[in-house]
Amino acid sequence: MSITLAYGGGGEETNRLINDLFYKYFDNEILTSAEDAAVVELKGKTAFTTDSFTVSPLFFNGGNIGKLAIAGTCNDLSMMGAKPTFLSCGFMIEEGLSFKELEEIVKTMSNELNKVGAKIVCGDTKVVPKGSVDKIFINTSGIGEIQKDNISAHNLEIGDIVLVNGDIGRHGSIVMANRYDVETEATTDCKVLWDEVNALIESGINIKALRDATRGGISAVLNEWVKASDVGIDINEENLPISDEVVGLCEIFGFEPMDLANEGTFIVAVDKNDSEKALEVLKKFNQNANIIGKVTDTKKVVLNSSYGTKRYIELPKGELLPRIC
Repeated sequence: MSITLAYGGGGEETNRLINDLFYKYFDNEILTSAEDAAVVELKGKTAFTTDSFTVSPLFFNGGNIGKLAIAGTCNDLSMMGAKPTFLSCGFMIEEGLSFKELEEIVKTMSNELNKVGAKIVCGDTKVVPKGSVDKIFINTSGIGEIQKDNISAHNLEIGDIVLVNGDIGRHGSIVMANRYDVETEATTDCKVLWDEVNALIESGINIKALRDATRGGISAVLNEWVKASDVGIDINEENLPISDEVVGLCEIFGFEPMDLANEGTFIVAVDKNDSEKALEVLKKFNQNANIIGKVTDTKKVVLNSSYGTKRYIELPKGELLPRIC
């Protein structure tokens, strides 16, 4: 069974798609009230974000476009110290997509939502003629309730410590391998990060900045922080957690792990007095978490190699890998 243009026509087929698929997996009283807009209650300061997902292939080791859509939006909220609460979801579906694939995507989205206790409370579906999109594109917007205020890339001060919550470069390298049929048993790092962020918050750690290292990887994040706070950041290469699988794939494709996208990896800057405590919290979730560097006055991102040399890490340039998320 495949999706046809009739499923986007607003009639019987559309209603069947909404009731038998979307309501089945996204069931909550706000969504199923079927109003033109969701009515929600918010408490205090609120974070709001939006993102669109066009990843190719749709299914990859350890995830699919649906998991990516929920994790990506929830993680953007989490990086602002906000607990994800309500999401919207827009599907742009190409006629011919199999119903089985669509259901697997929607089911995965439901599973990810349940992990953080968030709800899709409004949405939209468009079915377009073959060739208008590549199988399916998804847009998600999210609202989250701020649990810790004033987390910002503008907060860094000389002496702050920079940590990563896990190994880097896995999402980008895995999608790349799956796209070009390179065999690997490694899986994407794609996951919702709120539990880890909330653990840092509840531990009373002085969090200066948080950022999930998606497109452009940690190279992009560190350079954005340097510019925002007018500081420098020194990174120790030997402290960067990189799996052997990622190293091998990067050697095949000619990429730098620090430049590759992640979907379950974030960078956090904390006060130097809280660095060991922060590391202890993060290691409860991932033993690959590590302290990777510190904030300096160099106005640059400097990589200290294991050979005793130094080099600047610049913003990634050119087309690294399109449609990674």
